[in-house]
Amino acid sequence: MSENNDIQEELLENNEELSTPNEVETTEKMAETPSLEQLLAEEKDRYIRLFAEFENYKKRTAKEKNEFFQFANQDMMTTMLAVLDDFERALKEIGKNGNEADLKGVELIYQKFKGKLIEKGLQQIDVKSGDDFNVDLHEAITQIPAPQEELKGKIVDVIEIGYTLHNKVIRFTKVVTGF
Repeated sequence: MSENNDIQEELLENNEELSTPNEVETTEKMAETPSLEQLLAEEKDRYIRLFAEFENYKKRTAKEKNEFFQFANQDMMTTMLAVLDDFERALKEIGKNGNEADLKGVELIYQKFKGKLIEKGLQQIDVKSGDDFNVDLHEAITQIPAPQEELKGKIVDVIEIGYTLHNKVIRFTKVVTGF
């Protein structure tokens, strides 16, 4: 024990202080503890990221909601296409055999009905004989030998008109292609 005292006296004489283990731990903890500026920067960064995530969430849900409302009536529109087809067939038959007053009455109802469907986003796919076959818009019912050389690989006849709802195909145009 006297050796320890001798060492301590010698150190005190040389003006050196001994550090206790607690003082060393406190100094290390202070070095590890972030400053207030660092804490503030971290919290600000976290806030900005959380805010950006929330904005993305709002945009995504608004987009999903908009898409839901646009296509919620898709099933109803698809069933109404059968009625629209029936009107077109009726107009052709009344035009052949019926009188002018009947034709005008049915045509008026047909135009009003078709106008309401168009207001809701329904669009007819325009296809003519001689157009290129497009798998994204057309459904080939059958192939026939092309009546003309330029109709090979193209649409020869349109069987049923196709429709889109807000630029999404809900019924493909049924066509006959030439080979």
